[in-house]
Amino acid sequence: MSATPRDTKRHDAERRGRGPERLAALWLRAKDYRILARRFQCPAGEIALVARRGRMLVFIEVKARDTGADAADAVTPRQRRRIERAAETSLRRQPELAGLDLRCDAVLVRPGRLPTDIVDAWRPGL
Repeated sequence: MSATPRDTKRHDAERRGRGPERLAALWLRAKDYRILARRFQCPAGEIALVARRGRMLVFIEVKARDTGADAADAVTPRQRRRIERAAETSLRRQPELAGLDLRCDAVLVRPGRLPTDIVDAWRPGL
């Protein structure tokens, strides 16, 4: 069975995203975040990174683009809803984390620059 063009495109995008996600995780660890999950997947969607810092549980979308504006624009309302649905699943699977404060962040990765983290990029409706 051969891959469809859509499957190939998705696979290529996934492969390209791994480097920026590793860089974002390193960046966050340097800022005292503990990475709890990478590429958390469930039927509702995927979260690039799940991290904890103190009593804050953070669901993080990582975007790599040529400019910061392009990266910020890439976190669409549809993706936000997908991340929130996946976050709900994550909390159901790990009820011990449910008492923590929740936040959704974005980490923007651009060529030749340090990552930029947008703290509280949007308010989850969890």
